[in-house]
Amino acid sequence: MSDRPRVLSLVQPTANSLHLGNYLGALRQWVPLQDEFETFYGVADLHALTVENEPAALTEKTLRAAAQLIAGGVDPDRSTVFVQSHVPEHTQLTWVLSCMTGFGQASRMTQFKDKSSRLGADAANVGLFLYPVLMAADILLYQAERVPVGEDQRQHLELTRDLAGRFNARYGETFVVPEPHILASVGKIMDLTDPTAKMSKTGSPPNGIIELLDPDKANTKKIKSAVTDSDRVITFDEQAKPGVANLLRILSALTGESIESLVAGFEGKGYGDLKGAVADAVVAFAGPFRERTFALMGERTELEKILAAGAERARDVAAGTVRQVYRTIGLLPPG
Repeated sequence: MSDRPRVLSLVQPTANSLHLGNYLGALRQWVPLQDEFETFYGVADLHALTVENEPAALTEKTLRAAAQLIAGGVDPDRSTVFVQSHVPEHTQLTWVLSCMTGFGQASRMTQFKDKSSRLGADAANVGLFLYPVLMAADILLYQAERVPVGEDQRQHLELTRDLAGRFNARYGETFVVPEPHILASVGKIMDLTDPTAKMSKTGSPPNGIIELLDPDKANTKKIKSAVTDSDRVITFDEQAKPGVANLLRILSALTGESIESLVAGFEGKGYGDLKGAVADAVVAFAGPFRERTFALMGERTELEKILAAGAERARDVAAGTVRQVYRTIGLLPPG
């Protein structure tokens, strides 16, 4: 293992395809971290069990998620790429940490409150309640110094830091207390049909989300139907022109050109020109990404070998952490 500081991040296999917001807000920014950190990137299939899944579909989504990580630039020779359930230490450490987590503290987790209120008390399961504790175990298991986070995960990382500090205070220095690694903001990528709402795999309608594995023609049609306004002047104004601002953000993120420069370049042009440029930029990125993903899915045996090797490397670290934790809290070691 490397002496470089560690970074860990996981993606859930809850959809057949990453969407553009997933890629720009997270995956694209994980790739350069491989140069500076010892990186652990995985598929959080255990987290996906908090909602009902069709078993064969979950298996397929897990493989697709792993393939998309690699297609997006995660290099299995430079990063540990693994599936969460292939490392049983995740659930072992979750139980220890759950016994140190106050019921009231867990109840205050925003995502649990939001999701359980939508589902209703009878439909919300205990796994959803323990979701943040499993997330804490994911991080602490690998003694990760940094965790790439967005705003919606900050509270969960604070719980992780609190549990690590509480354990260390009670039993002695055992866990690295992780710091957030704030990803460079590209601005929120918004729903194409409602540019006041974030593009989301759960909240967006099919026409509002750019799925990276969808055919080019389908994504081009969605972009050209994106909601703008009754004006024709292309300016960046998130309040008065949220749809235009969203298209400019996407184009800037994919081309690397500043929004100011893009606005100047579209002077005298209309929304059709802007939508055409965005569609071209999305196709230029998504086409190769899709081809690489499906090529990896077609080489399923090779993909499974990559994940098996990643799980072995992950367990080298995870098993050591659990042994230390078990010994520290007084669990009798096996004879």
